[in-house]
Amino acid sequence: MLAKGLIVSAVLAVLLAACGSGGSGSGSAISTSHMDAPGKTGAVYKANCVSCHGSDLQGRMGAQTNLQQVGARMTEPEIVEQIKKGGSSMPPFEDRLTDEQIAGLAAWLAGKKKE
Repeated sequence: MLAKGLIVSAVLAVLLAACGSGGSGSGSAISTSHMDAPGKTGAVYKANCVSCHGSDLQGRMGAQTNLQQVGARMTEPEIVEQIKKGGSSMPPFEDRLTDEQIAGLAAWLAGKKKE
């Protein structure tokens, strides 16, 4: 279904609805690629998140989908809750991902902070 695809895209867009870094290009050298994710977390991100959040966490559906510095805006437990329950335009993933997959994503994303 097309609607399901749009929901999945919106899910990760909302994951960090508070993003708002504006993308003004501050030239920070922080690693933002999903390829720096540990173990299987990168594969989970690529399969479930990249369509909305982008391959470099830059966001593909507006500033709220940018995850490059999500750890500066949200704590790890808040990220877990966002992934599980969704919110705004992001659908919930608690029925699509295991608790282990969600915990891995949240731990990795919580480390994404301004340097």
